[in-house]
Amino acid sequence: MKIRKSLFFSIAAMLLQVSAFAQSPIVIKFSHVVASDAPKGQAAQRFKELAEKATHGRVKVELYPNSTLYKDKEELEALQLGAVQMLAPSLAKFGPLGIKEFEVFDIPYIFPSKDVLYSVTQGPIGKDLLKKLEPKGITGLSFWDNGFKDFSANKPIHLPSDIKGLRLRIQSSKVLDTQMRVLGATPQVLAFSEVYQALRSSFVDGTENPPSNLYTQKMYEVQKHMTITNHGYLGYAVIVNKKFWDGLPGDIRDELNQAMAEATMYANTIAQQENDKALAAVKKTGKTKVYVLNDQEKAAWRKALLPVQKEVEQRIGKDLVANINKEAAKFGYD
Repeated sequence: MKIRKSLFFSIAAMLLQVSAFAQSPIVIKFSHVVASDAPKGQAAQRFKELAEKATHGRVKVELYPNSTLYKDKEELEALQLGAVQMLAPSLAKFGPLGIKEFEVFDIPYIFPSKDVLYSVTQGPIGKDLLKKLEPKGITGLSFWDNGFKDFSANKPIHLPSDIKGLRLRIQSSKVLDTQMRVLGATPQVLAFSEVYQALRSSFVDGTENPPSNLYTQKMYEVQKHMTITNHGYLGYAVIVNKKFWDGLPGDIRDELNQAMAEATMYANTIAQQENDKALAAVKKTGKTKVYVLNDQEKAAWRKALLPVQKEVEQRIGKDLVANINKEAAKFGYD
């Protein structure tokens, strides 16, 4: 009789444990390297809200902004190892991972407008690129926009020749390395979290960023000049650990996909708004003088950077570069 009672209570306790476990939310650790108020930070917050609502609390999204969990150089390895479930790294991060095709996003002036950009990221080209992540243990969910990059330095930059001799921070990308060398500058690879201090100590002379990054990271405190060149693009791919993603119940995966689709629409909507607001805020500080190129200067920049495309297309893939140029042609850009 005692044995039966003991067995009953043991089974009951076990069932309670199983029930509690079943009710525990699935935790998604979402790490990124920018500030919470940057476009990516705001989009991550929106995804968290949408995901937790869509799954009725069955999923909890924990956000770790500003490199508080992992830095640039660490985050992809952490994702592959399963130490973190979700990231939104800049597209330049995938070249060093061995997926060189992603470096097409770093080619200067390859996206003459947001229309061209979205036709690539939201169309067949974008889907094919995300699929290339799977052999690395990564599932690509979406592309998030940030904006076009501008040069900043502690000297005026009006023409490409003004870049010559400067030491400029870049992300780890062969295309960005080529871009700087074509301009006569010395590229210096640095993690995003290290850029402010590198500028402050004059380890580097300048950098390239959308206004939102320059403002939210307070780079305007250590950069006297900024020129609106819009020469390059900075975007992100939202990715998850493939084993984790494949192991989720199908209904939860569907709900998270829907939340991601809505968060992506939000991200792409606010990106330009946030950059416009950031640029106005930078001007208001009075610490950084902002220069807008005239038509002749814009033409000079395009001409100076045109050779980059030819130099890197063999590495990235001629067909991929040609297909993006075809997308641009559909919108009237030669």
